Amino acid sequence: MKSIVRSLLKMLVIVSLVGLIGSSLVFATPLRIGISQIVEHPALDAAREGFIKTLEEAGYIVGEKVIYDIHNAQGDFNNAISIAQKFKDEQVDMILAIATPVAQASAQVVKDIPIIITAVTDPVAANLAQSWESSGNNITGMSDAAPTGLQVKLIPQFLPEAKNVGTIYNAGEVNSVVQIEEVKKTCKEIGLNLIEVTVSNSSEVLMAAQSLAGRVEAIYIATDNTVVSALESVVKVCNQEKIALIVADPSLVDKGALASYGIDYFNLGKKTGEVALKVIEGAKPSDIPIQIISDPKDLQFVVNLDAAKVLGLSVSEEILKEADKVIKEGKIL
Repeated sequence: MKSIVRSLLKMLVIVSLVGLIGSSLVFATPLRIGISQIVEHPALDAAREGFIKTLEEAGYIVGEKVIYDIHNAQGDFNNAISIAQKFKDEQVDMILAIATPVAQASAQVVKDIPIIITAVTDPVAANLAQSWESSGNNITGMSDAAPTGLQVKLIPQFLPEAKNVGTIYNAGEVNSVVQIEEVKKTCKEIGLNLIEVTVSNSSEVLMAAQSLAGRVEAIYIATDNTVVSALESVVKVCNQEKIALIVADPSLVDKGALASYGIDYFNLGKKTGEVALKVIEGAKPSDIPIQIISDPKDLQFVVNLDAAKVLGLSVSEEILKEADKVIKEGKIL
């Protein structure tokens, strides 16, 4: 009888130890975080660096308390699936999914590892979450939903005589489709004719931009990963044809765009890191609402005066004040 009791006690001790080890391995030291990014461009790179910075400030020093496994899907969804599968097979502690396509790929493959999303415009429309309040699954994070309507309203401030606006986007990117719907709504509201051109990959962007030459006075580019990765093609055409380029991402203004009003992606990444820390501390992803940058202080209004000169535009203090007024009096979407 005693031997049976001893055996049972021994088994209980082993089970308890296994349980303790299992719980400690959920976020082992060093923490292993897989980062998947759809393409490399300034905004997404900044979001990644902002995320890493927040964790570093919280004591998660690279090589000591955290190890990052960073991958670029090169704009290919199949690559994003492969990356997600790698993270699943290696059982990383957490996944940072940067941009909608890689978030969708990660969600498709991984069900039992926390997925922190960033630079995802509408997680509900992308079928990543049941609602903004609760994903209902292993996903949480930050959206990069920008004040699209206000961005479009900048166009008549710089070009009062403008009648036609072009836009280029990948209809296969849910984040872009959501934004273009808002662009359509705003253009109709302020009396602009919107001409849409869709692309399926970055190699088509130049031809798409050329197709708008002579047909529009301005081009608006949303946070479309496909188009942004080939933005130099759009800038080239805009400069040649004297077309004003308005972009959703402020970090692209120094690439040759005229103006933007939108998110500071480094700051977005930092706030995404804050969400990740909550999960590391024990919160369930489904208990953390997916958030947006809604404070105007966290948004940027940027104008490229060099681009204005190329276009032959005189950007006076009055124009800047009027544009700023549109922003301040507008509703942050």
